[in-house]
Amino acid sequence: MGRISETFKRLKKEGQKALVTFITAGDPDLETTARLIPLLENSGADIIELGVPFSDPMADGPTIQLSSERALASGTTLAGILALVENVRRKTEVPLVLMGYYNPILQYGPERFVADAAKAGVDGVLLVDLPPEESAGFRSIAAAAGITAIFLLTPTSDGQRMKKVLALGSGFLYYVSVTGVTGARKQVETSVADRVAEIRTRTKLPVVVGFGVSTPDQAAQIAEIADGVVVGSALVKLFEQFHGVALEQRLAENVAALKQGMS
Repeated sequence: MGRISETFKRLKKEGQKALVTFITAGDPDLETTARLIPLLENSGADIIELGVPFSDPMADGPTIQLSSERALASGTTLAGILALVENVRRKTEVPLVLMGYYNPILQYGPERFVADAAKAGVDGVLLVDLPPEESAGFRSIAAAAGITAIFLLTPTSDGQRMKKVLALGSGFLYYVSVTGVTGARKQVETSVADRVAEIRTRTKLPVVVGFGVSTPDQAAQIAEIADGVVVGSALVKLFEQFHGVALEQRLAENVAALKQGMS
């Protein structure tokens, strides 16, 4: 059993839900990211998604787009992110998921990427632009290396699409709570509860909800209906406003408040 499955199993036993935090690797630089991963874990993050910066992040709103631009400007590469994960793995066993787009992996070489990611200690990969129908090759080599391939469902996914995603996914199912791009919202869509309930009747995979969750109250609402909550843009926004120790303090405070709200 991998770190992701072990984490959900432990949390279920404890009567808790998973807090999944997202930051962009390399924003403002990889050295900062390396310091922030243990900080996020110690503040309450159960799983950490590391965004792989890309020049054309079509699923992301302005906050994460700008974050990717800052990371790329600092010289962040996929190879550098894998080296970062390998270094951080000496200090923590927190599940780490790389989230991004397929093009950087294609350029790197899928087989080489999977081998290097497994060696570094990556637990899962979520590629927002790799449809399940076209993922057989990548899923096969990832599974052979012990890396979880995670897929998305959206409010517009019909029954047939849901069936396919649930059959092919692993680790957890990421439900996108809103149509459109990433970004903090003032309230959670009222239809989310019904949709998540429907998904949970069809799969044994943990279901986490993201896109738009930004406050402890929203995280608490989602935790009532799902197995986990993803918070990204609300945290990434802090990178625009703070740096150094101030950034670390704000991130720690925000993550701790989110986890407390879910508890």
